[in-house]
Formats: sequence, structure tokens, C-alpha cells
Amino acid sequence: MAFGVTRHELSQWKKQVKNNDIAFLTHYWLDDRFPGCTTVTKVGCGDIEKLATWGRKYHLQEEWIHMDDDYPHFDLFGERQKYILTKENKLNHISRFKL
Repeated sequence: MAFGVTRHELSQWKKQVKNNDIAFLTHYWLDDRFPGCTTVTKVGCGDIEKLATWGRKYHLQEEWIHMDDDYPHFDLFGERQKYILTKENKLNHISRFKL
């Protein structure tokens, strides 16, 4: 279940992914498979090779890409999420979601 994101933010993320930009979307999230994680950052890009290349900078494996037909993306959470957001200068995501 996702919450804490506006329709406009989601729409902008989708647009960026479709334009083959590396796009970040952080939102609150609850999933029993990941206890203790209350947020996720989706890093998407319509160009799979570009997304995989980006992910290799952070030791993300290509097989971890969620191969959504329209919006392929990595799901980041926990310490890796905060580390990558910091490195990518997405400090507003960190402060907004109190990471």
C-alpha cells in the first residue's frame, strides 16, 4: 500500500520515466515482507540499459529491476535508500519522509 504522494508527483514521475530520465519517487509504504521499512523510493527509467548502468554505480543488480511494462524501476528501502538519496542529492526526500 502506497501513500504520502500526490497525483501530480506520481504523474511527473511517470512522465520522466517515459522520457527515459532517471526519476525518483519516494512514498510511505507498508509491506509485511519488509518489517521496519515504512518508505520506499522507486527509481525508474524507460531505458532499461540506462537504468541498469545507473544502478551499477550503487551495486544494484540488473535482475533487481522491477520489469513493469510501462515503468521499470528499482525499489530502494532501508539504509541503501538513504545512502543513494544522499549521493543523488535528493535531500528533500530524506527530510520529507524523515529518513
